[in-house]
Amino acid sequence: MDDEAETGADYRDAVLPGAQWEKRRFVRCDFTEADLRGLVTSGCTFDECDFTRADLGESRHTASAFRSCVFDRTVLTDISWRGCSLLGSSFVDCRMRAITARDTDFTLAGLSRLDMRECGLSGLRFSEANLVDSNLSGADLTEADLRGARLRGTDLSGADLRGAKLDANGLVQAKLGGAHVDIDTAIAFAVAHGLVIG
Repeated sequence: MDDEAETGADYRDAVLPGAQWEKRRFVRCDFTEADLRGLVTSGCTFDECDFTRADLGESRHTASAFRSCVFDRTVLTDISWRGCSLLGSSFVDCRMRAITARDTDFTLAGLSRLDMRECGLSGLRFSEANLVDSNLSGADLTEADLRGARLRGTDLSGADLRGAKLDANGLVQAKLGGAHVDIDTAIAFAVAHGLVIG
């Protein structure tokens, strides 16, 4: 598989809208300012790739991995991730509205100060992710795993957190006004704020 990998390839300013890639591997490739709108990937792997200012709007990704990649001012509107891994990737000043993700892993991802209002994030793994000062108000986070995530100043107001896993620090640091929670989370919230139950 390593022999088939594209290592250090230069895709800067490439114009590849609507491209379809299957089982391709990219290592430390540069996609800066590439036009990848409508890209479809299946079973692809991107390791340490740079997507700075690239346009990935309306792209669809299934069982693909974006590990330790950089998304800096990347267009990610109306993007779909299904069964993907974004382990350790960093997102800076990205437009992430109307994204859809299913069975996707954002463990250790840098997602601070992003706008993900009302996005469909049900069942996703955000373990140890940095979500400081991000806006996830109204988002669907049912069954999501937020344990160990940094949630200082994170806006979860109005979010659906039923079945989500949050630790005590997250319950204290995030903004949770109007969030929908189950009984277990409500009790954990009360305990995290020093209430004695019973």
